[in-house]
Amino acid sequence: MTSSQLPLGSPRSEAVPFQFVAEADRFRSNVTPPARQRPSLSQVASRTLVGLTVVAGLVGSLLFGLPAMEAGPGTTGHSQQSEASQGR
Repeated sequence: MTSSQLPLGSPRSEAVPFQFVAEADRFRSNVTPPARQRPSLSQVASRTLVGLTVVAGLVGSLLFGLPAMEAGPGTTGHSQQSEASQGR
C-alpha cells in the first residue's frame, strides 16, 4: 500500500519515500528487552570514588578560590599608580 492508497482518515496522509517509515507509527513489538544487569560491587565502588573525587575537587576549588576573590583591607580605596607618576 503506497501513501497515495491510504484512506483519507489515516494518521499519515502526506507522501513518504519509504513504506516502512509510514508503517513505523503503527508497529508495536511483543518482544520484551532483556533485564538490565545489576552493577557489580567494584563498579559501584569505582563510580562512588569518581563522584567523591569530583565533589572534593569542587569543594577544594571553592576553599582555595574564595580567599583570593575577597578584597583585603589594604586594597580598598587605593588606586594603582606607577612609580613614574608618583614623582610628578
